[in-house]
Amino acid sequence: MKRLFSILAITVMVAFGTANATTIANTSTAVTTVTTTLTQEDEAPAADVGFHQDLKKRFIEGGPGFMGIVLLCLILGLAIAIERIIFLNLSSTNTKKLTQSVEDALASGGVEAAKEVCRNTKGPIASIYYQGLDRTDEGIEAAEKAVVAYGGVQMGQLEKNVSWISLFIALAPMLGFMGTVIGMIQAFDKIEAAGDMQPSLVAGGIKVALLTTVFGLVVAIILQIFYNYIIAKIDSIVNDMEDASITLMDLLIRHKK
Repeated sequence: MKRLFSILAITVMVAFGTANATTIANTSTAVTTVTTTLTQEDEAPAADVGFHQDLKKRFIEGGPGFMGIVLLCLILGLAIAIERIIFLNLSSTNTKKLTQSVEDALASGGVEAAKEVCRNTKGPIASIYYQGLDRTDEGIEAAEKAVVAYGGVQMGQLEKNVSWISLFIALAPMLGFMGTVIGMIQAFDKIEAAGDMQPSLVAGGIKVALLTTVFGLVVAIILQIFYNYIIAKIDSIVNDMEDASITLMDLLIRHKK
């Protein structure tokens, strides 16, 4: 009987101990999981904040003088680039649709009807069409001269302020290199004043000097991408203008006949 009670007691103790061990293990695993999750959640915002803080720190270390001028080049260049992109997109016209509308208007209502179509259409191509149609009474040669002359005017409007972007593209890295040279001079001045070639003096001066170069190159790369897009857009519109001018002359010659 005692042996039976002893066996039952040992069984209960083992079962209770196993249950406690399992509970403790599960609790420990859960706590570890929660801790890891919280740590990851805390580290993610820290990484984001760290990037912005590091960028701000690098900008300040580069020197507010040259870094501020390079930043101004970026802001002005982007402002002009965005304005040009909006203007060029608004200047784009469906040339085939406009040509067909002008041809139908010439066939049905004459030159005045075609001019009305051009007045109601935005873009340089419609303006060129209007100038050519407005000189139709003076002859085909007069109309052609008007189209060529006004085409040059429209091309000048398309290229307006684009040269400023190219200036900022060239100016930004030049300012960065100047900041680098000045930073190197300051580093050697510190070495001369200290009278010793300390690595900390050299490393600090070189780091500050190179930051201006990096920032200037980044600004130039960004503006160069926008500049190439704008130039490609202008070339596309100019090609459409030239094709449209030739098409208009053909339409006027057929209308005269």
